[in-house]
Amino acid sequence: MGRKLVAYFSASGVTASLAKTLAEATGADLYEIKPKVPYTDADLNWNDKQSRSSIEMNDPTSYPEIADKGANIAEYDIIFVGFPIWWYVAPTIINAFLKSYDFSGKIIVPFATSGGSGLGKTVEKLQPSASGTAIWKDGELLSGGESAEQQMIAWIKKLNLE
Repeated sequence: MGRKLVAYFSASGVTASLAKTLAEATGADLYEIKPKVPYTDADLNWNDKQSRSSIEMNDPTSYPEIADKGANIAEYDIIFVGFPIWWYVAPTIINAFLKSYDFSGKIIVPFATSGGSGLGKTVEKLQPSASGTAIWKDGELLSGGESAEQQMIAWIKKLNLE
């Protein structure tokens, strides 16, 4: 399968938990994508049109700065990228992460968590942010429930990354 990395952003801990499970299941290293300025509960209030997350999601060019750019992508062949779904797409910090590295020849495998929406056109909207000649694999929306690990294992097998 090559050297693997699970890079993830998590606002509430659900994506973090699944990212850790995925890293264990695949033998991957783990890297948390953190904003330089952490999100507060008020920042994440999607009902407030003036909240930080609402402003970022309404302006696709508004990327939060990443706290640490030490994810040495060059060392990996396969990068799983995890995130919650916000407004039917990935949070813009994922675009910022993808723009921060050269993904030439890398396999990118997105996975997401959501309280109700699907992946929709998430991957299509992320692809232009990854520089280089990245190979994108089918993403998966993973539930946070007890069946998440079984769902994850079935998805990994289906990807046929061996």
